Amino acid sequence: MGRFFGLSHLSAGFIAVLVGYTSSAAIVFQAATAAGAGPAHISSWLLALGLGMGVTCIGLSLYYRSPVLTAWSTPGAALLATGLSGLPMSEAIGAFLVASALITLCGVTGWFETIMKHVPKPLAAAMLAGVLLRFGMEVFVSLRTQPGLVALMLVIYLAGRRLNSRYTIPLTFLGGLIWATQGGLIHFEAVSLSLAQPLFTAPTFSLSAAIGVGLPLFIVTMASQNVPGMAVLRANGYRTPVSPLIGWTGFTGLLLAPFGGYQFNLAAITAAICMSPEADQNPERRYLAAVCAGIFYLITGLLGATVASVFSALPKELVAAIAGIALLGTIANSLSAALLDERERDGALITFLVTASGLALLGIGSAFWGLLFGLAVLKINPR
Repeated sequence: MGRFFGLSHLSAGFIAVLVGYTSSAAIVFQAATAAGAGPAHISSWLLALGLGMGVTCIGLSLYYRSPVLTAWSTPGAALLATGLSGLPMSEAIGAFLVASALITLCGVTGWFETIMKHVPKPLAAAMLAGVLLRFGMEVFVSLRTQPGLVALMLVIYLAGRRLNSRYTIPLTFLGGLIWATQGGLIHFEAVSLSLAQPLFTAPTFSLSAAIGVGLPLFIVTMASQNVPGMAVLRANGYRTPVSPLIGWTGFTGLLLAPFGGYQFNLAAITAAICMSPEADQNPERRYLAAVCAGIFYLITGLLGATVASVFSALPKELVAAIAGIALLGTIANSLSAALLDERERDGALITFLVTASGLALLGIGSAFWGLLFGLAVLKINPR
C-alpha cells in the first residue's frame, strides 16, 4: 500500500498547483505578451512550462523519495515582463538559454553556493524589489478604471493575510472572478477547450540580451527561488543533494526554452504544502504529494491553450490586480531584506532605484545596471 496515492496526496498536490497558477500565471501571461507572443506562442509557453514542471516534479521526487516540487520562476517572469519589451522573440529565447545554461553549470559543477556568495543578498533582494515594483503599483493604477473589482480583491487579500490563510491568493482570484462575472466583464466567448501545440522558436544570441535579460534572470532565479527552495527542503528534514536538483532544472530549461520554457527552479511556498503533515503524517511518504502535483502540472500544461484563452477573456484590471497582489508579500520581504543591514543599505537603495527606474543603456536592461551600480557603491563604501 505504501506505493499508492492517498486522498491527502492528491489534495496537497492539487492545492500546490492551484496556488501556483492563480498566484503567478497572470505574470507569465504578461511576460509572454511583452515578448510579442500571440495566442499560439502563449499556449506553447504554458505547455512547455507545464510539461517541464510535471516531469521534474515526478522524476526527481520518485528518484530521491523526497517531495521535490519545481516551478516556473515567478520573479523571473516579472523581470521578463519588463525586460523583454521591444526584444525579438528569438533573442528572448536566446536569453532564456543563457540563464538555463548558467543554472545547469551551477548544478553540474556544484558552484551553486560559491556563486551566490559573490552576489550580496541585500543587492539581490533590492534588484528583485525593483523588478516587482511596477506590478505592485499596477494594482492601484487599476483602481481608476475598476474600483469595485480591485477594492474587493484587496479586502479579501488583507483579510486572508490577517488570518494567515494559505488560500489567500486563490480566494482573492475567486472573488475577482465573481465580481467580474456579475458585472459582465468576462468575455466567455473567447474561452475555448483545446490542447496546446508546441511552437518552436529558433534562438538568436546577442550580448545585450544575454547581459540585460539572461544574467539577471539567472541571478533572480537562483537567489529568490532556488535558495528558498532548498531552505524549505532542509527545514522539513530532507537532505536531498542540492546540485543534482539545480542541474536537472537547468537542463530542463535548455530543452524547453525554444518552446517557451523560460526557466525552471525549486519551489518554496507551494513546496511547503506538499511537505506539510496534511499531505501525509509520514514524512517518508510526502514525496507522493509532489508526484501528484507533477501529474496536475502535466494536465494543465496540455491544456495550455485553454488556460491562455481564459486569461485573454478576463478584464485586464483583474489580471493586473491578481499579478500585483500575489507579489505584494514578495515585494515587502525583498525590501526588508535589502535594507536590513545598514552597512549595505546605500548599495541596496541604489540597486532598487536604478532597477525600478527602467534605465536601459547600450541595449541592456535596468536590472543589470541596478546590480552593477549597487556593487560599485559597495566598493566605494566597503563594509
